[in-house]
Amino acid sequence: MMEKIVKDVGDIQSRIIDHRPVLQGEIRYFLREFEEKRAFRECRLLEKLNKMISDTNDHDLPQCTDSMHDKLCDALTRLEAANHMTQRIQQRELAAEQSTHLQVFGERRRQDWEEFLKEQSRLKEEVDEEHAKAVGRLSAQYDEMKKDLAKYSSF
Repeated sequence: MMEKIVKDVGDIQSRIIDHRPVLQGEIRYFLREFEEKRAFRECRLLEKLNKMISDTNDHDLPQCTDSMHDKLCDALTRLEAANHMTQRIQQRELAAEQSTHLQVFGERRRQDWEEFLKEQSRLKEEVDEEHAKAVGRLSAQYDEMKKDLAKYSSF
């Protein structure tokens, strides 16, 4: 009997001091519950994601595509109008630039013409001066000739 008591005391002592088998059972139970709940939670999450993707593909995607197409058509129309306006502005600037070139060219020609007229006026004055000197010389020569002729005619 004593053996039985010692054995019972040993079992009681081992249960009181050594908690490993009980803890291992509790840990296994906790892990099993956690994995089952986690798997269930992940399955629900995947189902929600699948439903959300299906709704997006069925409803939102065509709506966004149509909206994008409308907006892009509107943007293209506006870009074409802006392009047309910039072309008109460039044509006006080119015409104004050509007009400015013509004005500059015309102004340069007027200045050249004025310089030409001044040069002609100066040359005319030189020619007139030379002509006046020549007329003076010829007049003096003819006066001399008249005097010489007058001398000879009095004979």
